[in-house]
Amino acid sequence: MGALGYASSPAAYAVYTVAATIVIGLYLTLTGYGESFDVGSYLLAISPYMWASTGIALAIGLSVVGAAWGIFAVGASILGAGVKAPRITTKNLVSIIFCEAVAIYGIIVAIVFSAKLGAVSTYTAASYFTGYAIFWSGVTVGLCNVACGVAVGLTGSSTALADAHDSQLFVKVLVIGIFGSVIGMFGLIVALLQTGKAPDFKV
Repeated sequence: MGALGYASSPAAYAVYTVAATIVIGLYLTLTGYGESFDVGSYLLAISPYMWASTGIALAIGLSVVGAAWGIFAVGASILGAGVKAPRITTKNLVSIIFCEAVAIYGIIVAIVFSAKLGAVSTYTAASYFTGYAIFWSGVTVGLCNVACGVAVGLTGSSTALADAHDSQLFVKVLVIGIFGSVIGMFGLIVALLQTGKAPDFKV
């Protein structure tokens, strides 16, 4: 709680921002100044090249966050359980590799998307389509890879602990982590489908 008794978490700030935006939008709309609250002109005022660049940055940035989160969870469990059962440290590195693959998904998407970028003199409707498509594809990949990294990290952590308890559980529990790593591949495929019909930026 904040000093005035209000919640001060990031989620609370997000709720306050959305509520303030809705109140301002309704006020302008109901008082006859709705054209001042024009989201369409705001979106068109921003360069589609910037939308595309932001999407690429989110794709690789959030993917690295997901990979780091997973490696942190798995690594901590391997180190902790490895004190009592040193035999688990080597074969449980496969979970670290699964987590690292999450970042590779983001790099692949960033390389594919960056191939669509180029020098543009004037922006057309196709340019805006490409910019928005790359932006939302980057968000899709980034969020899927964060979820994938968390899923693989937690299942990999459980795999290490289960293996330390009973070595026969390793393969059985590892299968769950493999299914968790497929989430990132789904995000990669969906992003490529979203941008499949987006033309390259042309002069």
